[in-house]
Amino acid sequence: MRYNKLFRNIRLGIENLLLHKLRSFLTMLGVVFGVGSVVAMLAVGEGASKEALEQIRKLGSNNIIITSIKSVEDETIGKNQEILMGIYGLTYEDNARLTETMATIKQTVPVKLVRKEGRLGERALELRVVGTTSRWFDLVQRTVLAGRILAPLDETEKGSVAVLTEFGARRLLATENTVGQTFRIGGNIFRVVGIIKSEGGKAADIQIPDQQVDAYIPIDVARLYYGDIDVRRTSGSVEREMVELHQIIVQVDRTENVEPAAKAIEEMLRRFHGKKDYLISVPLALLRQAEATKRTFNIVLGSIAGISLLVGGIGIMNIMLASVTERTREIGIRRAIGAKRRQIIIQFLIETVVLSTLGGGIGIGIGCAIPFLITYFSDMPTVITAWSILLPLAISALIGVVFGMYPAARAADVDPIVALRHE
Repeated sequence: MRYNKLFRNIRLGIENLLLHKLRSFLTMLGVVFGVGSVVAMLAVGEGASKEALEQIRKLGSNNIIITSIKSVEDETIGKNQEILMGIYGLTYEDNARLTETMATIKQTVPVKLVRKEGRLGERALELRVVGTTSRWFDLVQRTVLAGRILAPLDETEKGSVAVLTEFGARRLLATENTVGQTFRIGGNIFRVVGIIKSEGGKAADIQIPDQQVDAYIPIDVARLYYGDIDVRRTSGSVEREMVELHQIIVQVDRTENVEPAAKAIEEMLRRFHGKKDYLISVPLALLRQAEATKRTFNIVLGSIAGISLLVGGIGIMNIMLASVTERTREIGIRRAIGAKRRQIIIQFLIETVVLSTLGGGIGIGIGCAIPFLITYFSDMPTVITAWSILLPLAISALIGVVFGMYPAARAADVDPIVALRHE
């Protein structure tokens, strides 16, 4: 019985709204645009932060990345006078100290980077040669598309083997065999033992360890063939740099030990380096910062879009107050034949909730279409989550209740005798 009354009241509310279709539609527009903007802005904000967060997560929450950089002193001297050879960065001894002195460090991966031309027949591609160990692929996990990754045996035998990224393989090995194919890196011949998928790019302030043009070889082979000195010739000048290790990736045993370990590493490197020629990046700290920024960003966007919903709610209240004045005689008749004050309130509340909820539903449809169009035309990632749909819909229904309460109370307070005399 109670449900029958509710459905009847909803039906009456819809019929009353349909008597003035254009006015009802225009009243809904405020809620439609408000909900649509909330959904669209949250989707854009979610998409903007998702890619960066995913890249940071792929670096590993238990990892610390130490990178060799030129110190401020070296850069200042380089601008004012010629340097015969710049010596800076991480050393093999740094890598040994980390594994020997810190109990919380599970393993370290030394990385040596060299730019060389890869060539197979007439095809050539500038490669970033990554001299490392087989443990690299434990810390920087990537999908193996063909063959295998570097193995400990490659390191002990100092084999001239290489693992290419998918991009490099397509450019160099097109129409040729993949695994087992030989090609040149600089002046040395290497055999391809595997091909992996590379993520590449940059996450926040951390350079992703791998790039699309990487060729992974054993670190002892990289040191044997290419040495520690890099010579660059540009516009008549010659630059020489000596860097033993360009990067060390450190894996800590437990997540809670990551930040204390980073501080201990900083202290150790400061003791053995006369200048700040290294940069310590902690993906875990960046992940927390990025997630906090994302939450703040979503709150700001939601608040801005919520103002549109507020304006839409004021519009609903305004039109319902006008409706109460128009229907004063109808209200008086209903009160005269026994309608209770509560029933009048419910009737007007149902009309406002129907207006706001229907507007919210249309707004969600528009809000879902806008991110799709943004992604389609600009390739900007957008993500529509369940809460970004349910929250605006719930708010739109709540707006119908909140902004409909005052007009409904005004309608219920109408004196039946005065209302029957109303023309």
